[in-house]
Amino acid sequence: MPINQALLDNPKSDRVRRVADLARAKGRERSGRFLIEGPQSVREAVAWRPDVVQDLYVAVDDALGHVRYASDTLARIVETSQDATIYVHRATREVIERISKDAQGIVAVGNMRAMHAEPESVDLTGGEGGRPRVAAFWQVRDPGNAGTVIRAADAAGCDAVILVDDCVDPLNPKVVRSTAGSLFHIPVLEMDVEGFLAYCAEHDLTTIAADVYGTPERQPESLPTLLAERADDAPARTGEAVLFGNEARGLPPEILARMDRIVSIPLYGKAESLNLGTSAAVMLMSLAMADR
Repeated sequence: MPINQALLDNPKSDRVRRVADLARAKGRERSGRFLIEGPQSVREAVAWRPDVVQDLYVAVDDALGHVRYASDTLARIVETSQDATIYVHRATREVIERISKDAQGIVAVGNMRAMHAEPESVDLTGGEGGRPRVAAFWQVRDPGNAGTVIRAADAAGCDAVILVDDCVDPLNPKVVRSTAGSLFHIPVLEMDVEGFLAYCAEHDLTTIAADVYGTPERQPESLPTLLAERADDAPARTGEAVLFGNEARGLPPEILARMDRIVSIPLYGKAESLNLGTSAAVMLMSLAMADR
């Protein structure tokens, strides 16, 4: 696709206002588009999901009548984008700043429909050397937490992330930024509890609840105990879904009662607990390393 030779230099223009409005949920719902901010997220979107990216807005400087990109990093992203059907708009730094305070010189506009993942599209192979695994999160409300756990699941080689029940919008700009590009590496599905349990049953996934306290009837197993089993059952490569709870409330008893196993991360110091992002990273990476 061509690079628009016209320079966007009016921060108050209708086009700039419409793009900036994608930071709001109503703006995304109305247009069917979402915002991707910053070099890292935009680079990963262009590299891994160019089908999602519709437009790039890139800061340029005008030195002695010669327009150039504001940094070599931005220039490389633009160069990569020209191998796909992505339209590039050059803009002043003031325009980019008006679109997003977190742009760092570049923003992209993505297509929400193209980004939507269907459960049947997920390839549950477990990757090279791993077992099929999905990471699921129940009622995660904080955008930063949601982005962090998606990034952790990606790093651990999970096949998918499932957001269960009333979670934050995965295309919220802060979620997108917090994934550091992982949103464009791993499918993110949205389901209710019944849909999640049905999905696990359909794909023969053992359900594992990550929970500190368990229930009066079932105390949690320790993560090291679970890992010790892996040496014996590794050839079987049974798939699994690991479910984490809400940041403040964890998982309710009625969900814990329906899980195959309840597993906790042991604490060896005086800390009462780990936050959601740390818990997800520790458990998912531990399981991944045990498999490999």
